[in-house]
Amino acid sequence: MNPSGPTDSIVSFAQNNPIIVIVLVLGLLFFMYRKPKLFFGLLGLGVLLAGLFYLIMSLAGSGAEKKKALTPEEEQSDTNR
Repeated sequence: MNPSGPTDSIVSFAQNNPIIVIVLVLGLLFFMYRKPKLFFGLLGLGVLLAGLFYLIMSLAGSGAEKKKALTPEEEQSDTNR
């Protein structure tokens, strides 16, 4: 598992979609200024959902690799025919 994977994907998204990132940052700054309670609620929810997504993806990836290691390649090619 690559620990810099989530950071790389965020940077890649920001580089490919600068307008979306600017709108998101301006929206969060607006909420921080006008409604700080809502801002910190949204920030906490975002961090929680990002953590859950990362946990699910890392568990799914390790499970798929274990399954691949347990299944012989010859058997796998026979079942695909």
